[in-house]
Parts: sequence; structure tokens; C-alpha cells
Amino acid sequence: MSTDRKTPPPAIPARIWKIAAVTGAGAFMAMLDSTVVNLALETIREDLTTTLPLIQWIATGYLVALAISLPAAAWLGNRFGYGRVWAFSLAGFTGASVLCAIAPGPWSLIAARFLQGLAGGLMVPAGQAIIGATAGPRQLGRIMGALGLVVALGPAIGPAIGGLLLDHASWRWLFWINVPVGVAALLLAKGLVPAGDRDETRHLDIAGLLLLGAGLPLFLYGATEFGADGLTRINLVCVVAGLVLVAGFVANATRARPPLIDLALLRRPVFATATLTTGLTGANMYGGLLLLPLYLQVIAARDTVETGFLLLAMGLGSALALPVGGALTDRFGAGRVTLAGALALLLSTLPFLLPTPLPALWLAPLLVVRGIGMALGQMPAMTAAYAAAHKEEMGDAATLVNIVQRVGGAIGAVLIVVLLAHADGAEGYFNAFVTLSIVSAATMLLALVMMRLTARDEREAAAG
Repeated sequence: MSTDRKTPPPAIPARIWKIAAVTGAGAFMAMLDSTVVNLALETIREDLTTTLPLIQWIATGYLVALAISLPAAAWLGNRFGYGRVWAFSLAGFTGASVLCAIAPGPWSLIAARFLQGLAGGLMVPAGQAIIGATAGPRQLGRIMGALGLVVALGPAIGPAIGGLLLDHASWRWLFWINVPVGVAALLLAKGLVPAGDRDETRHLDIAGLLLLGAGLPLFLYGATEFGADGLTRINLVCVVAGLVLVAGFVANATRARPPLIDLALLRRPVFATATLTTGLTGANMYGGLLLLPLYLQVIAARDTVETGFLLLAMGLGSALALPVGGALTDRFGAGRVTLAGALALLLSTLPFLLPTPLPALWLAPLLVVRGIGMALGQMPAMTAAYAAAHKEEMGDAATLVNIVQRVGGAIGAVLIVVLLAHADGAEGYFNAFVTLSIVSAATMLLALVMMRLTARDEREAAAG
């Protein structure tokens, strides 16, 4: 089918917007819970009379559980239908939120948070697969832009919501707020969200599940702890062991019939390029989120309040750009919009290489531009990846994109930590911003490749 960019993109039916809104509610809860609890760690520690190293596992355990269940999302979706998996995981997430809210002690709270993470790891890619299979290729940009806005708002407003609740109520309300949202989404989904097709012949690749289900959380845990504790023996062992297991999964996937995740999708140039682009933008995003607060406080001498508002400006830049970027993607193609986003990332990073700290008047506009660049760089690439997959492949595509994005983010954070640890003062920050600039430039090159590949496919579709 031709996707002539000279014609306006087709309108999106109200039903598809409703499906996006309902599935987006689940994604919002999952992303909100990834940040909202961090603010309450000390309050929870005092209330449950435990130690901070133990209670930190309500945050760490959630992130590890997300990585454990993610590899199974594609198989479960193909086996039982993505709508069913999404509804089951949303119900599980809501039920686990109740268990968190009534937890009598630290261990029960950690266990409930782990269940929350397992459900969230299935819910997000299953929801994306539903949208990818429901919307047309030239509708995906606007849908993904709107969903991206919702997902971006979760981490951005999480600390603010957490602060308000902690000031006026118990920390347990951080979890109770999920319940009405989850129940409402489940009720609205009935008769609206398609259940999806079952494939009862799809057998489980047990070896692949064990390899990736252990390797991915090990790698992400080790990389996350790099950011918190720096280079330690246990963190290095986790990262290396995780990489070895993931490499074993890739080798197994070439032999398994059927594999846990169909890596043959990566043989498609557009899908592979778009997915790699999401990895680079993930590295840029998570590396920047680790680097910028340190730079603002240590080098630019901003206090914590100023730093918070500056980072909020970056988040608002992303939130405002996402819906616009979605419309531009449907109209002009993902490659052009991604190129514009990567250029904005590069231009907003280069001023940080100046030998003297940036003036206060520069910081806010630069960070707004960086937020816009992140939105325009990442969301269109995800859209292009899903548009390159067939309806029956959407679960494998969503799982692969989420894995590459998270691994890219972990690698970006590790690089920043290593660079800051192995250079003194301003030199370390200079090297770190040079690295982000290189990543931005590499993203621009991939965007150019994506433009050429997409144009070639459109010409072939028009000719055929």
C-alpha cells in the first residue's frame, strides 16, 4: 500500500483514540510508580521501622521485576492475545497496588512492589502492541505522540504528586491512587479493547526465557547500581553476567523454533534502524538525566530548587513537543522528524562544552530545546519501528523496542558514571557532554539512513 507523503494523513477514528486513552492509563500508572515512591523512601522506612538499604528495594525490586517479565511479553501476547494479556496485567498491577497499600511490613511491601513490576513489564509492551495492530501506519505518529505525552508526564509529575500526598496523607495513598484508575480502565476496556488472536500452537522457548529473563535484569540492575554506587565488583559482575546471558539468548534465538522473540525483525532495514535509534535516544536521555543534575549543582552552582525547576522545563519541552511531533511524523515521515530532534539534541548539548559555566539565562532555554529534541528524536523512531512490523508481529516488535531502549539507557548511564569517575572536576563533565554530543550526531546519521530506507520502501510500495 502506498504511503504518499504528498497527501494528508488519514483521520483517526474516535474508537482508536478511546483505545489509546484506556491503554495509556495503564502505561501512565506504570511510569508514575517508577518515580513516585522514591520520594517516600525515608517516610516509609520510619513508619515500618526498618533500614534504608532494605527499604530501597521497593524501588530497585520494582525496576528489576519490570525487566524480568518484559521478555515474556511477546510470547504471552501471541499465545493468549495482547488484549487479554494487557487486561490481565492491568488487573494484576491494580491488585498489587492494594497489597502495597495494606502491607504490614517491609518484606511484604517489597514483595507487592515486585508483583507490581512484573505486571508493569507486561502491561506497557502489550498496550503498545494493541495500538500498533489497531492504528494504520500513517495514524501511528499522532497516537504515539499522545501516548508519549501521557508516559512522559508520569515520571515528571510523580515527585510532585508524591510530595502532595506525603504532606497531607499517609504514604499508603501513593498506592491507593492506582486503584480507581485501574478499575476504571478495566471497565472502560470491556467491549472496546480487542482481545487479540490466540495462537495455541506457539510453544514457549524455555531456554530463551531463562537466558533473557535472567540476563536482562542482571545487566540493568548492575548498570543502575553503577549510577548509584559507581564501579564496584558486584556491579561489574552483574553487568558482565547479564551481557553473557543476553548473548546466549541471541545465539539460542537463531536455533529455537519458534524463538521467544522473533529476532528476524532486525533483518528489516527500517525496523533495525528505527530500533537502534530508540537505543541511542535512550542512552542520550538516561545519560543526560544522570549528568545534568550533577552539572547544574556542581559546575553551574545552582541550588536544588533551581535544579528541579530547570529539569521540569526540560520535561515540559518534551511534553509539549510530543503531540506536535506525532502529527509531523504522520505527515512528513519519521526520518525527517527524528533528524530534527537529533539536531536539537546536538545544538542544546554543544554549549555545555564551553570552558566556563553557562549563565543562568541560557540554562532554561537550552533544557527546553533538549526536551523537545528528546521527544522528536525518540517517539518517531518508535513509530517507524511499529509501522515496519506486520499486525501479527507487533508483540515481538514492541518487546524488542522496549528492550533496546532500556539497554541503551543503561549503557548511557554507565558511560556517564565512568567518565565522571575517571576525570577530575570539569574535565569529567566535558568528556561526558562530548559523549552525549557524539551520541546525538550518531542519531542524526541513523535518521538520514531511516529517511532513505523509508523513501525506498514507499517507492516500492507505490510501484507494486
